[in-house]
Amino acid sequence: MFELVTERLRLRALRESDVVNLMKIFEDPIAMEHYPSTKSEQEAKEWIVWNHNNYDAFNVGLWAVELLDSGTFIGQCGIVPQKVDGKIQMEIGYLLVREHWGKGYATEAAKACLQYGFETCKFPKMISLIDPANGPSVAVAKRIGMQKENRIQKWNRSIDVYSIHSEAVQEETDVS
Repeated sequence: MFELVTERLRLRALRESDVVNLMKIFEDPIAMEHYPSTKSEQEAKEWIVWNHNNYDAFNVGLWAVELLDSGTFIGQCGIVPQKVDGKIQMEIGYLLVREHWGKGYATEAAKACLQYGFETCKFPKMISLIDPANGPSVAVAKRIGMQKENRIQKWNRSIDVYSIHSEAVQEETDVS
């Protein structure tokens, strides 16, 4: 069974029982401000199935994020395939329950996903697709070393593509 562990977090596969946890995010209009809309319970169930399909097809997906010390569900973070300019690219995505914002959890989880994507999956590049108005998500992308690559039209709106190449992470490690 998949698991990533950081200093404060555990990332694990989403389970059917996580619908109630996901609804803490999906029903919150502030947490979902940069998504097309909030989601219903049925859409949350479909979200879990979509992620399980990604686990099977790509060995990645969005994973539940829990506090290591208590097991409390605080959100989701992971790597998902996204079509950008006709090509499938691997995106690091993160979305947390609002009461857990501003504590560095998204950055910590995203760093673990970045490391997993480059070291275990051997992806040459990873991206994050971010609404230009979503400053906190931009800050997370920058903290894990991503830089704005370009702006695209996706989901009927403008989206900024942030990216990082595996060589950039290797060069940073070599210098340290």
